[in-house]
Amino acid sequence: MKRIILYVKRHKLKVVVIATLLVSYYFCLPSPLFKDPTATVITSATHQLLGAKIASDGQWRFPKNEEVPEKFKTCIINFEDEYFFKHPGFNPISIAKALRQNLKSGGVKRGGSTLTQQVIRLSRKGQSRTYFEKAIELILATRLELKYSKESILAFYASYAPFGGNVVGLDAAAWRYFNRSAEELSWAESATLAVLPNAPSLIYPGKNQQTLLNKRNRLLKKLRDNNTIDSLTYTLSLAESLPQKPYPLPQTAAHLLHKAAKLHPGERIVTTLNSKYQQQTNTIVSNHYNVLKQNEIYNIAVLILDVHSRQVLTYVGNSPTDRKHQKDVDIIDKPRSTGSILKPFLHAAILDAGDILPNTLIADVPTNFGNYVPENYNKEFDGVVPAKRALSRSLNIPSVLMLQDYGLDRFYHDLKALKLRDIKYNANHYGLSLILGGAESSLWDLCKSYANLSSTLNHFSSSSSEYFSKEFSEPTFLASKTIDFGKKSTEKTVFDAASIYLTYESLKEVNRPEGNESWEFFDDSKQIAWKTGTSYGFRDAWAIGTTKDYVVGVWVGNADGEGRPGLVGVQAAAPILFDVFDILPKSEWFDKPYDAMKEVEICSISGHRASLICPKTELHFIQESGLKTKSCPYHVTIHLDDKEDYQVNSSCEELDKIRHVPWFVLPPLMEYYYKTKNPFYKSLPPFRADCNTNTFEAMQFIYPNETATIFLPKDFNGEANPLILKIAHTTPETTIYWYLNETFIGATKDIHEIATSPQEGTHTVTAVDLFGNEIKRQLKITI
Repeated sequence: MKRIILYVKRHKLKVVVIATLLVSYYFCLPSPLFKDPTATVITSATHQLLGAKIASDGQWRFPKNEEVPEKFKTCIINFEDEYFFKHPGFNPISIAKALRQNLKSGGVKRGGSTLTQQVIRLSRKGQSRTYFEKAIELILATRLELKYSKESILAFYASYAPFGGNVVGLDAAAWRYFNRSAEELSWAESATLAVLPNAPSLIYPGKNQQTLLNKRNRLLKKLRDNNTIDSLTYTLSLAESLPQKPYPLPQTAAHLLHKAAKLHPGERIVTTLNSKYQQQTNTIVSNHYNVLKQNEIYNIAVLILDVHSRQVLTYVGNSPTDRKHQKDVDIIDKPRSTGSILKPFLHAAILDAGDILPNTLIADVPTNFGNYVPENYNKEFDGVVPAKRALSRSLNIPSVLMLQDYGLDRFYHDLKALKLRDIKYNANHYGLSLILGGAESSLWDLCKSYANLSSTLNHFSSSSSEYFSKEFSEPTFLASKTIDFGKKSTEKTVFDAASIYLTYESLKEVNRPEGNESWEFFDDSKQIAWKTGTSYGFRDAWAIGTTKDYVVGVWVGNADGEGRPGLVGVQAAAPILFDVFDILPKSEWFDKPYDAMKEVEICSISGHRASLICPKTELHFIQESGLKTKSCPYHVTIHLDDKEDYQVNSSCEELDKIRHVPWFVLPPLMEYYYKTKNPFYKSLPPFRADCNTNTFEAMQFIYPNETATIFLPKDFNGEANPLILKIAHTTPETTIYWYLNETFIGATKDIHEIATSPQEGTHTVTAVDLFGNEIKRQLKITI
């Protein structure tokens, strides 16, 4: 019995020992096998290397690559381990030969390690090369063979083998020594890299060249002898020279590389970039930089987005300048003054709200808003101008007037819906200057917004006139990420398709106030909706354009904010914009969103919906909300004598001789400037001398009721309170236009009261109604 119990105990002990050994064997392989930091690597969508940032330990060690090129695989197996695909992780014959040779020589002359054992040794870096360590390596090698395929083990070796200096891994070695990817290496180049890990501290490019050459040629001869390569390939391979020094790694998209290194450090990132477009854009930027720097303009950024996928195709964060001029600053995501680049958003918003039609006349006269006095770029005035022309010519005064009428808070809400993240303060912080560069935004956000609008238009036309709930999405530079546009909906996301389309139609006209030089940059064969912008003080020049397929954004300036003469959008940024569009495929123009439009009769002169007395009309498709706009207010019926030389009435002419004629009438100040640009404009004829008229009895000042000195008290903030002007009119529903010293300050209807903040001194207040009646009042203001 005792003997049985003893046997059972001994048997259990063996089982425990065996189980312990098996468990230890199972868990003996470290996971992960390698913990070394790796470089951040970015590639194009087609896996072409765009750049790499060195690992944190100072080594050029790319992330593990699971694919080993066939030429290198053949070379390394023939050089290091001919029986690699046959042994279980170690080669008993090689070990025996190595042991015999080492015992005979009295030292370690031969290792006998397989590639599998070498992978283990690489993972256990720093271990002394003893027989005990060899035994550990052998055990771990067999465990490695059980866990991984032969191909994976080769991938470990190719990714972590040393190749001399601070170069680790085949991928890094191929670029550092031959300036190309490992897949593109020749037989001679693959053989060179195959022999380097054998003694990386003794032989590498630039050191012990003859020894390296001999090793390479012996391997090539072996490949010829075993018919891996033919004699001609062998001869040509022998003629290839060895690399002499490392090449710098590509920096095709340096600023995107730094962004990727912050977000995904140590990873191999496949980006959405098109390497061809990226390289061509780099060349365009370099060429323009060489010109612009003569004017001390040093920084340029360019972004190309694919409208359909919202992928980044080109990312040029800065020009090839120097450290003194902040070459490492990525301008694309930095907030800069917007200049006029937000005007298309305002135009689309007002169309969408149904406040105007594309050709509605907008006032363009001297205007002030308290102490804020906007000016057009050319310092001139048109009197009135069609809204679409105001946009295409980037006129400032009409834009400010439209923003005032539309509502600052409403437009601020629209910009937040467009996800312009750098507009951080409340609407009153920016005021009406918001539309002229009073706010900041980044090239990234602006291009994103234009792409979202273009995509809205594309989806509306291609999906049975529907919108997508997540249309306004962030672009991506990661190939692994796809944009979710959400569900289809009949509800617009921000602006309706018709308003976007009509805005883009205006932007196609490309006329700018800066001068005729802009036309040489426009190619009629490519229909592009584009807009430039220039910030106050000539600090930022913008140009953003869109087609059905692409959005291109350009910023030009100095990263430190220094302004320069000539730093305006159409001169500095637009040429780059159109050079970039030239490298892109031609796009068809946007489909007209008929389901969001209505065909109506439009007054040809005023751009409003035609009234019954408009003499000339045209049929136009307008946005559905445009049906809310009022009919033409500028055509009135006047009464003329039979020769149509004078206005008459029943007090001076028989009724059957009076001609009733529709007449286009502008208020006097608008008319004054309009006539300078439109010589065919006809002012109202005067009344005939024998007619009884009461022109000035139509309206009267309530306050001030006479020429007076007015004191404006200050509030708690030290600001003078505004002056409230009031008028009574015999026809209250008419519109009255107000001017302070011939500067337009606003219009009133029904209740004729308006606030203004005049400076201290003498002023003239003028009020003019739609019929040309005019009254004036002189004031002396003290504060």
